[in-house]
Amino acid sequence: MRTDAPPQKRSAASNRTLLLLVTAFVEAGTGLGLLVLPAIVFALLLGLEQSAVEALFVGRIAGAALLAIGVASWLTRRNESKSTQLGLLVGIATYNAAATALLAYAGAALNMVGVLLWPAVGIHAVLAVWCFTCLRTGTEERHSG
Repeated sequence: MRTDAPPQKRSAASNRTLLLLVTAFVEAGTGLGLLVLPAIVFALLLGLEQSAVEALFVGRIAGAALLAIGVASWLTRRNESKSTQLGLLVGIATYNAAATALLAYAGAALNMVGVLLWPAVGIHAVLAVWCFTCLRTGTEERHSG
């Protein structure tokens, strides 16, 4: 990051970098869990005691996708290109908003509740708001500079 940037722009860039770092660890960790032990993740998240082989397979595919989000976030966290980071943030924001809604629906309407369901809803909601805040700041930076 350039040191001659105004403090407000440095702060916005640091905020994006931190968000991408947190996303990298959260999503890569969850992705690895789903790839290796999807039944345990399903039990902790949704309270499922047994899962069909098809569900485990789809869980592994979801794990691969989450691992990809984590890797992309890790690799992009220090990228100097705001447009690259903002493009990734749009995708991450979309994912987090959808994950929040779907996980909340699983708990509230489908009664699929594991010990980590509501914390996961909260984490995804916070990450979604954080993404939208970074996107708003990034859009303001592009229009002002």
